[in-house]
Amino acid sequence: MAQSVKRKSAPNKSTFSVGKWIITSLFVLAAILLWMASLSLWKGYPIQADRQFMSVNTGETYTRFIDNLAKENKVKFPIVLKIYQKLFIHDTLKAGVYEVRRGMSVRQVLEMISNADNAHMNRILVIEGTTFKQLVERLQQDPLVNKTVVNLPEAEMLKALGLPYAHLEGLFAPNTYFYNKGESDKKILLDLYQHQMNNLDTAWAQRAPNLPYKNKYEALTMASILEKETSLKDELSQVSGVFVRRLQQGMRLQTDPTVIYGMGSHYQGKLTKDDLRTPTAYNTYTMSGLPPTPIALPSKRAIEAALHPDQSNNIYFVATGRGGHTFSATLDAHNQAVQQYLTVLREKKAGATP
Repeated sequence: MAQSVKRKSAPNKSTFSVGKWIITSLFVLAAILLWMASLSLWKGYPIQADRQFMSVNTGETYTRFIDNLAKENKVKFPIVLKIYQKLFIHDTLKAGVYEVRRGMSVRQVLEMISNADNAHMNRILVIEGTTFKQLVERLQQDPLVNKTVVNLPEAEMLKALGLPYAHLEGLFAPNTYFYNKGESDKKILLDLYQHQMNNLDTAWAQRAPNLPYKNKYEALTMASILEKETSLKDELSQVSGVFVRRLQQGMRLQTDPTVIYGMGSHYQGKLTKDDLRTPTAYNTYTMSGLPPTPIALPSKRAIEAALHPDQSNNIYFVATGRGGHTFSATLDAHNQAVQQYLTVLREKKAGATP
């Protein structure tokens, strides 16, 4: 009796087709990923010469750094860079000045700026209108600065720096500075001080006549108030004119930034009527004349404005609510400007476009 022979069943065509489709899709996906990586991670970092220095600011993030590269069309597919950073770098940007050499890839640059040891120089950014306390905190937190004085109490710091003043506020020039890694905080502060004194001496020598300042230090104090009162450079001389005329006429300055400075840590982001009525050494609503010291680090431009006020008759100003201020020579005109400002605030609060 003949035995039956079992035949192996032929592969299912549909199963074979699905498997082939998956393999092909994986190859295509891999090719796409490689192409995206070539335009992002492995792309040569664009520089203009064989080597170029690149500055990374304190507080800058990888996300912002990568977004800026994409915005300047230096890389494609920034999402690839962000994913790589999250998966493989696990760190934050470190402030400093780094050397990028021709031929370095974007990936190599991303890894380089995660380690402060790779920095060639340290970038010190002092922002106009910040206080000396904020400058000290920035230096204390900077890993590339050698701390020798910034952790001392202010009286001891002043003695260590050897400066001929009773207070340190206002004595240091806002600007961007570059120092070698490991530079001492004392050297940095003395450099910033010398820059500020040069700014002050130059402006004082060229000052307008008949100003109500007894000395250069009072002009520096006024400059610090101007720096805090307006963020518009074109308004500095106008605000200066208002305050100079108030001093000349025996009026009180009545400027909020001095009150805030005098409150110190008690200020919680909003001034009350009680705050304006509470006397301090810096409350220009309850005292006449200038406060005893500057209230911030004024820029060169603010110093020049303090010594060259405008020549109008304005003695009042109030915010417009749209940016900037309205200046007035009479109380009636000022009151009208105040009402316009309050109207703008009400319209904004109601969601209308003023």
